[in-house]
Amino acid sequence: MTTEGPAAADFREAMARLPAAVSVLTTDGPAGRCGLTVSAVCSVTDSPPTLLVCVNRRSAQHEVFCTNGRLCLNVLDGGHEELARHFSGATGTTMAERFAWDLWDAAEPVPVLRDAVVAAVGTVREVTPMGSHSVLFVGVERLRIRQDGTGLAWFGRRFHRLRSA
Repeated sequence: MTTEGPAAADFREAMARLPAAVSVLTTDGPAGRCGLTVSAVCSVTDSPPTLLVCVNRRSAQHEVFCTNGRLCLNVLDGGHEELARHFSGATGTTMAERFAWDLWDAAEPVPVLRDAVVAAVGTVREVTPMGSHSVLFVGVERLRIRQDGTGLAWFGRRFHRLRSA
């Protein structure tokens, strides 16, 4: 039994009302260095520590993440809205320019944002295609957690700065 469900435009409109944390997903390796702004992220399990992130298969970065297999999920602070716009492609900055800014920890094998609220470094364990996207299951190997700062959320097709509790 199949059901058609809601129209794609209606579904997108509904999901625009689902608040989501904003992160920049980064990678480096044989396929190159890249990053993109993501909001479709969630924890899967803490044993072993695993998260999932959804990446559009039409994105030029999709194959880079899948080929490199190593990445960092950089959870953005409320003050990182401009960075989120750059990595979403909205500002026209090149990938090389984005990584030339003095924001990244050069000692890391993948780009880690020095002042991310959370930086989760890990390995892609599984890639599952689902419609227009791939779900990347990432085994988290190392965390860097900032004890201060705020959050950046996406809601109603706009960024919102979250204050700490």
